[in-house]
Amino acid sequence: MVKRTGPTNVQLQKLIVELKKLSTKEKVAIWKRVANELSKSTRSRRSLNLSKVQKVAKDNETLLVPGKVLSSGELTKKVTLAAWQFSEQAKEKINKVGKAVSIQDLMKSNPKGKSVRILG
Repeated sequence: MVKRTGPTNVQLQKLIVELKKLSTKEKVAIWKRVANELSKSTRSRRSLNLSKVQKVAKDNETLLVPGKVLSSGELTKKVTLAAWQFSEQAKEKINKVGKAVSIQDLMKSNPKGKSVRILG
């Protein structure tokens, strides 16, 4: 049986620790949930195409993907999208109409996690 070790990426490990600390400090469950999602193996982590984001998003909404955002599809809604990773094309497409930010930036600008929706 193989021992599960969790993410080996140092930045991701730091982010998970930061998320858990913020969750405890602000008494908000959303950050702990994101930390748990990011603790999964790469294969079980979420990856979403922009077409899926386009289907479920509303204008001026803040969305969080605990995984990777891929560029397949178009995005016409003005959203703020936070994720662990973005493909280069996805970032370009998002920034044309909305804003692509890192999870760390979202944590700084919105520590309470108010009106943030997790996609996946």
